[in-house]
Order: sequence, then structure tokens, then C-alpha cells
Amino acid sequence: MEELVTDATEHSEQLIDLLWTWGPKIVTAILTLIIGLWIIGILVRTFGKTMNKRNVDPSLSPFLKSLLGAVLKIMLFISVIGMVGIEATSFVAVLGAAGLAVGLALQGTLQNFAGGVIILLIKPFKVGDWIDTPNHSGTVNAIHIFNTILKTPDNKTIIIPNGGLANSSLTNYSAEPRRRVDLTVGVGYGDSTEKTRETLMELINADDRILKDPEPFIAVAELADSSVNFTVRLWVEASDYWPVKFDMNEKVYNKFNEVGLNIPFPQMDVHVHKE
Repeated sequence: MEELVTDATEHSEQLIDLLWTWGPKIVTAILTLIIGLWIIGILVRTFGKTMNKRNVDPSLSPFLKSLLGAVLKIMLFISVIGMVGIEATSFVAVLGAAGLAVGLALQGTLQNFAGGVIILLIKPFKVGDWIDTPNHSGTVNAIHIFNTILKTPDNKTIIIPNGGLANSSLTNYSAEPRRRVDLTVGVGYGDSTEKTRETLMELINADDRILKDPEPFIAVAELADSSVNFTVRLWVEASDYWPVKFDMNEKVYNKFNEVGLNIPFPQMDVHVHKE
């Protein structure tokens, strides 16, 4: 009977020692976990509101909020297990190795994800813009986190991975509200340059889509083999670029025929000598 009482006393003392040793650590870890999750929630919500104020693309905002929340929770979890007394070094090493393996396996996907984040943050183009990349041209139909979709004038759909798109040069033809129409108009040798300039100005003044500021520019650019070439530079709204370019070509052809100005074409004289 005395042995049982002694064993019970020893177990009670061991239990009390364990409670004194681990109790404060466990309680502190639980409180840290609860408070940490509460603070992380506040930080993620604040981050989301900040992105909304800065007009960050709606398709990017959830990804960034989830990414921030996951990183903060992993850091909190590592801190909590360290407070309990569990060796966190091995856990961090395993987590790092797993992350490296996943990163190598998803290298292309992660590159496209990073490219999508860069495009949505920097916004080198937006939906509706006409862009020209080293391999493709078209109107931006949609910008996703992993790829960008273009529509060509003949209604083809082109899907471009964001990784390559973010790291390559591109031309955005819709970035500026105005564009310059460049035309080359050739007239025959012997035709009046003054009459040619007056005829071109008449056509320009008759088109309300052509802007007066900056002023239209007309000059003799080249004395070519078969023609005297005029350079014509016109400023228009970006949406009027192609209509004005096509219309001016047609109007120049019809008007020059009407006023007697010749539009020459390349010719070659062949001389045959008989012996």
C-alpha cells in the first residue's frame, strides 16, 4: 500500500513538473497562434483594400492576397512550433527542399505566373489595345494570370504565355490617343510640285478627321527613278488611323487623275540594236 502511494506521489510530481515546464509554453504558443492569425487577417484585408485603391487588376488581387496570407501563416506556424520547443530547423529544411522541388517542377508555370503579375501591375497594355510582339500581332482580348489572349483581324485567337511576353519587347499602338499617318505620294517628272502640294492640302482640309494641331506636313522627300516622291504626315486620333490612311490613298488616286497629275509606275526602256 505504501508503494502505491509512493508511485502516485512520484507521478503527481512528474505531472506537475511537466505542467510547469510545458504549460506556459503551450499556452503562450496557443495565444500567439490566435493573435497571429487575427493580425494576419487584418494585414491581408488591409493589403486587399490598398490594391483596390490603387486600381490593381481584379484578376490579380485574389492571388496576391492568398500568397501573402500563405507566407505569413507559414512564418507564424514556424514561430509557434519553435516556442513550444520543437526543433524548427529540420522542419524549415524539409519545407525548403519541398519548395525547391516544386519550383523546379513548375518552373515554366511559375515564370508565367510572375510574368502575369508584372503585366497586371505595370500595365504595359490593357484589354482592347493593339500590340505587336516579336512573333504575333493583334488586339488584346483578355489578360489572365498565366497567359494573354490576342484576337487577330481575321478572328484568330492567339494565346501567349506571360513569361515570355513580360520579358520581350513589344509595341503598343494604342497607348497614345493620337497617331501619325505617313504617306508617300509619287508624281511624274514634269508635274508641278506646287500644284501637287495644293492638291494634297485640299484633300487634307476636306477631311475633318485630320487634326490641325500638329499641322500636316508635306515635303519633297526623294527624286526617285520614276517619280518625284512627296512625304505626307498627318495626325489623327488613334481610332481613325486606318480609315484615314485607306481613304487618303483612294482620294489621292482619284483627285490626281481629275486634276491631271500623273502617278507614275516603274518603267524600263529596252533598246534593240540590229547589226
